[in-house]
Amino acid sequence: MRATLLPLTLLALPLVACGGSDTATTQPVQALSGPRLTLASSQTTDLQDVSAEVATVDQAQVFARIPGILSSLSVRAGDIVHRGQVIGRVTDSQLGYQAGAYGAQAAAASAQANAAQAELERVRFLYQNGVYAKARLDQAEAAAKASAAQISAARAQQASVNAMAGQGALIAPANGRVLRADVPAGSPVSPGMAIAEITAGPVVLRLHMPETLAGKVAVGGRVLLTRPDGLAASGTIAKIYPDVQTGLLSADVNVPGLDSHFIGQRVAARVAAGIRTALLVPASYITTRYGLDYVTILGKDGSASAVPVQTAPAEGAVREILSGVSAGDTLIGVANPGHRP
Repeated sequence: MRATLLPLTLLALPLVACGGSDTATTQPVQALSGPRLTLASSQTTDLQDVSAEVATVDQAQVFARIPGILSSLSVRAGDIVHRGQVIGRVTDSQLGYQAGAYGAQAAAASAQANAAQAELERVRFLYQNGVYAKARLDQAEAAAKASAAQISAARAQQASVNAMAGQGALIAPANGRVLRADVPAGSPVSPGMAIAEITAGPVVLRLHMPETLAGKVAVGGRVLLTRPDGLAASGTIAKIYPDVQTGLLSADVNVPGLDSHFIGQRVAARVAAGIRTALLVPASYITTRYGLDYVTILGKDGSASAVPVQTAPAEGAVREILSGVSAGDTLIGVANPGHRP
């Protein structure tokens, strides 16, 4: 029985060896037809992913200038306003009482001034007829001037209070769209409190880049982005702000077709930050299977192998190969590039 099992065991060993899994990273390819391409390093634009948002050149805020109650606010976020338009009002009831008090003081001063003027006319008549001395006339004239000055002071104080009450009007500082107006009517406000925020100027794409890119980007540089409506677009850097805040450098990009409805929305953008060396391959040489990218390499013996590679998007109808192949390798193009199950 033992002698019978030994030949069977020896026969099973080749079958086990043939059933082992293939752990190689390359797969043989039967067909060798298709265009050939020898990989070579080339210069390409270094595109860096940066944070970007749709904004305007300026953003103006409407502040409360006096303390009081926000009695009215006639705009909401998204409304269009014009420069000089009254969009709300802050009222202070104390200002009305103060204006009334100063008005009463002005009326009392006016009555005193009338009496002083009448006294001056009487003293002047008696002085001209030799009854009063010159000193008595000078005294009456001084009293009349003091009464007139009291009238002017009371009226000036009343005008000051009225002007302060006029500061309660909330005026739009520029033409634009209201971004924020979330203070409800009836709320108490203090001087310097922001009531609304309004866009001002043309719509731009504002980049927020790491400060390490400060010496690599310049005015006129190219920016690629995906607009809020999903369309691909490009623009040029129009302005770079000289200050760096929290490690970020800001820049404005002119992009045709940006709408003010998208202000504040984040978009994906890439900015040109110099030139670097890369392996660029047309998309027809890359095929995708189960989420992995492959290229077909022609071996020295004339055989072909499918090699997995790591790729990245580049400008135009080409892709950059980051790893998996090197310069000098010969690639074979595929007839129908893209996804294959």
